[in-house]
Amino acid sequence: MKITNLLAISLGLAFTSTLYSQDIKTAEAVTAPVEVIDRLNIPGPLTFNENEFLLAMSKQNSATWAQQQYIMRDDVLTNYKELINISYFDKEIEMETAIKQKVEFVEKRRSKDKYSFVNVTESPDGKEIIVDYLTTETPAEGEPYAEYNLDRFKNMDIGGKKSFIIFSYSKRIAGDLKYAAKSLSKERNRLMEAAITTAIPPVTYKPTEVEKKKK
Repeated sequence: MKITNLLAISLGLAFTSTLYSQDIKTAEAVTAPVEVIDRLNIPGPLTFNENEFLLAMSKQNSATWAQQQYIMRDDVLTNYKELINISYFDKEIEMETAIKQKVEFVEKRRSKDKYSFVNVTESPDGKEIIVDYLTTETPAEGEPYAEYNLDRFKNMDIGGKKSFIIFSYSKRIAGDLKYAAKSLSKERNRLMEAAITTAIPPVTYKPTEVEKKKK
C-alpha cells in the first residue's frame, strides 16, 4: 500500500512565527507514577507497528487537556526507544493553529540541527493532518540521539460535543547522529503507513483535578 494513495494532499510550510495557545505544546515525558489513572479510558494495551504499548503516564495538564503516554514493556519513560503520546483537548481547537505551532517548533531548530526536517500531510477528506519530523539532541549526560516523530491531528464531534486529539508516535536511535538520522529517515514510509492504518483509539474523558507543577 502506497502512502501517496492514502495521503495525497501536501500542505505548504510557510507559516508565520506567531505562537498560539500553550495548550498545544506536547509535554515532556516524565517519570511514571506508582499508580496510573486512565483519564481517557482507552482500552489497552495499544498496538502500533505490530508492537504493544502499555500506559505509563497520565496527567491532567489543564482543565481541558489530559495527556497519556505509552511505552513498550521493557522501555522506560526517562530514556525510551519508542513512545506513544495521546493529548486530548476537551474543547474545539483550530487545526491550522496546532499545525502551525508544531511546524514553527521544528523550523526554529533547523539553523542548529542540520539533520532535522518536517513534513505536513493532509488526508484526502481533510479531517486529519499528520506532521512528521526529525530532530536530534545532544544531552549533557548520555548519548546523543535522533528522534523521529509523527503527530496525527484530528477534530472530533461526538453528540455535538467538540474536542481535539493529537495521537503521536516517537522513535529514538542513540549514537552517531548522522547514522541515527539516516536510519530513521529510511523508516519514514513504513512508519507513516503504520500511522495511517492505525485507528485512533476511542476516548471517554474523565476529567480530574489539574496536577500542580513541581517546584
